[in-house]
Amino acid sequence: MAPKPGRGRAVKPGGPKRLTDEDRILWGRVARSAIPLPGKKHPEEALPLPEEKEHQPPTSAEPAPQVPGHPIPPRQRHPRRLDAPTTEKLARGRLDIAGRVDLHGLTQTEAHALLLSFLRQALAEKRRYVLVITGKGTSRGEGVLRRVVPQWFSTPPFSEIVGGYEEAARHHGGGGALYIRLRKSEGQR
Repeated sequence: MAPKPGRGRAVKPGGPKRLTDEDRILWGRVARSAIPLPGKKHPEEALPLPEEKEHQPPTSAEPAPQVPGHPIPPRQRHPRRLDAPTTEKLARGRLDIAGRVDLHGLTQTEAHALLLSFLRQALAEKRRYVLVITGKGTSRGEGVLRRVVPQWFSTPPFSEIVGGYEEAARHHGGGGALYIRLRKSEGQR
């Protein structure tokens, strides 16, 4: 018996749509802010993030110790700081900031996944400069994301995407935001 119109689950050709990492993070934030109905429990964790096999985000501010006998890869790229004229042009609006992502209120794992997804998309769209808002932290000390995001830039896969970074101008977020210069992809060189 066929389902009645308006009932049942419609499936698009090609199968059901999969949630992106950005959608999962957004849904997690919404789910945590919801108040459960009386007699219902709050779910422990809404939609866990898929685990990346190639790279896990660092869990602390300390870099991973080098294992003896495993040298640092010769082509490991370390992003440099942006030069003063470029930073000034970004601050004054002479260079276009082609995108921005706000990491406020996210855990390190959520922020890592969202930032990586955002930067990969920006690189694919041939954007050159973007703004990453980490937040300044609390009055008790420097924010965790403010401290660890620049450290992520020197680790794979960020080191292949980020060419440079610098603290943003005050009207773009100051100490709680970073200007990011993306590397040119192989086709742009």
